[in-house]
Amino acid sequence: MKRIAVIGAGVTGVTTAYALLNRGYAVTVYDQNRYAAMDTSFANGGQLSASNAEVWNQWSTVFKGLKYMTQRSAPLLVNPKPSWHKYSWMAEFVANIPHYRANTVETVRLAIAAREHLHATAAKEGFAFDVEERGILHVYKTKADYDHATTVNALLAEGGLDRRPVTPSEIKTIEPAVHGDFYGGFFTASDATGDIHLYSRGLSEACQRKGVTFHYSSDVTKIAQKDGGHTVHWKDNKGAAFDEAFDALVVCAGVNSRKFGRMLGDRVNIYPVKGYSITVRLDDDTSRAAAPWVSLLDDKAKVVTSRLGADRLRIAGTAEFNGYNWDIRDDRVRPLVRWVEDYFPDVVTEHAVPWAGLRPMMPNMLPKVDAGRRTGVYYNTGHGHLGWTLSAATAEIIGDRIKADIPA
Repeated sequence: MKRIAVIGAGVTGVTTAYALLNRGYAVTVYDQNRYAAMDTSFANGGQLSASNAEVWNQWSTVFKGLKYMTQRSAPLLVNPKPSWHKYSWMAEFVANIPHYRANTVETVRLAIAAREHLHATAAKEGFAFDVEERGILHVYKTKADYDHATTVNALLAEGGLDRRPVTPSEIKTIEPAVHGDFYGGFFTASDATGDIHLYSRGLSEACQRKGVTFHYSSDVTKIAQKDGGHTVHWKDNKGAAFDEAFDALVVCAGVNSRKFGRMLGDRVNIYPVKGYSITVRLDDDTSRAAAPWVSLLDDKAKVVTSRLGADRLRIAGTAEFNGYNWDIRDDRVRPLVRWVEDYFPDVVTEHAVPWAGLRPMMPNMLPKVDAGRRTGVYYNTGHGHLGWTLSAATAEIIGDRIKADIPA
C-alpha cells in the first residue's frame, strides 16, 4: 500500500485525506494544533456558497482598498506598511484582472461539483454539523450595487448556478426576521450553511476510524527526497524528533503552504487575508425568534450570516491585508456587532464571541490544485474565502491526479 502524507488538518487537509483513503492509500496527516480545524476552519462564516464565487480581481476592489486605507472599520483594510510579499501579491492580483470572468465561472463550477460530495460524505459517515439547507439570500440597498449583482448573475448562470432575483417584499417573505430597506436581492435556494468546525472534526474522526493516522501538535521541520519518495521530519510538542518515509505528500497547510512550498522548491504565492467573525449566543426566547434561519450576504458590508442550530448565530466578514497577524481588533469586531443590531434589533448581542482567521489567498483567487516541481509533491491549498465551499471538489481532483501518477 502506497503511503501519502497530508500536511494540514483543516477542512482541506481532512477532505484530502478522506479522498486518498477512499482510493486505497495509507494516509498520515500532520497538524500543528491539538485538534483538526483549529485555524481558518474553526469559526468562519459557515456558508456553502456557490453564489459567492465571484473572484475579487477587479479595478473596483483596488480603488476600494485605496479609499478605505485610513478607515479602520472599513470592510476592506490594507496596512500600507511596505512588504515585498504583500505588494508582489497585489501586483499579481492586478495582473489577473483580465481573467476575472473566466476565473469566476470556473469557481462556480468547482463549488457546484463540491456540493454533492460534501453532503454525501456527511450522510455516509453519519455525523452532524448544524447544516441548514435553506438557501442564501444576497441583499442590496442601492440600485448600483444591485445592477452589479445582475451582471455577476450572468457569470454564475454560465457556471451552472440558479440564482434568482427577488424584490424587497420577497426578501421579507424569504427571511421575515430581517429589518431594513432594500432595493432588491438575489436568492440561491441550492446553497446551504453549517458549522465548518463540526464538519471537519466529524470527518477527521471518520478518517481515524478507517485507518488514517493523525499526528497533532506536530511541527514539520523538513521534507527531504529519498529513494524516489519523501521523508518528513517532524517534532512533537515535547520536542521529540521523528521521521517517516512516504511515496508522496500533499500540502494543505493554509497560509503556511507558502513556507512548505519553499521547502519543496515551489513558489506558492499565498497571502494571509484576515477575516473576522462573531458567534452570538441566542440564550433567550426573544433572540432565538428574532435571529434569521436563512443565510444572508450583505455585499456592501461584506458580511455573511449563518444560523448554527437553535442557539447560535454566526456573523462573519471583512478582509484585512496585514500579514501573518491573528490579533482580534475591537475596531474590526464592532461593525459586525452593529450590523446584527441594525438588521436584527431584537437579538441580544451581550454574548458575542469574536474570532479572527487568515484566509489563504492566491492572487488569481483560484485554489492551487496541482503537482509541484518534485515528483510526488502535490498541493491542495489557497482556497481563500471559499475553502469549505470548494474543498470537497478539489480533494477529489487531487486524489484523481495522485491515483493517475502513483497507483495505490
